[in-house]
Amino acid sequence: MGLLITGIIIIVLIVIVVALYNGLVSQRNLVDEAASQIDVQLQRRGDLLPNLLETVKGYAKHEQETFEKVTAMRSQIQDPNASLGDKVKADNELTGALNHLFAVSENYPELKANQNFLALQEELTNTENKIAFSRQNYNSNVMAYNNKLQTFPSNLVAKFGTFPARSYLEVPEQSKEVPQMKF
Repeated sequence: MGLLITGIIIIVLIVIVVALYNGLVSQRNLVDEAASQIDVQLQRRGDLLPNLLETVKGYAKHEQETFEKVTAMRSQIQDPNASLGDKVKADNELTGALNHLFAVSENYPELKANQNFLALQEELTNTENKIAFSRQNYNSNVMAYNNKLQTFPSNLVAKFGTFPARSYLEVPEQSKEVPQMKF
């Protein structure tokens, strides 16, 4: 009888450890999938930028520095070898350049009325919202994953697997500033 009870306890413990391990793997995969969604949205925005830049270039030829910065940041974001952190940093710089670009467009009434520009601007705005949601989703998944890593009893199982803690994506202070519109 004692052997049967010991066997049941061992089986229950094995089931618990397997469930905890699988939960950690599942949460880690959710974090990886959320990071991938950020990449998808950054790529989408990168695909829209050449059309937007060409539309604006026709009206604002003297804004070459802004065009070059947007193009450089787009290249960094689309680099397949760049880490998520590097892509997010380039994305934050790109957001600042795009804010400047849209502020510049305010000085060109004929550009603001151009249907192509308006459609591209709307599409880019939608993409920016998707990027923000993807970042929020990533951070939510990171929080859930890190909570599992730090709470008992899953923290005991995490020590024996490959479950490193993940970092949140943070928006730098300069990206929080509202662009100045001067007419």
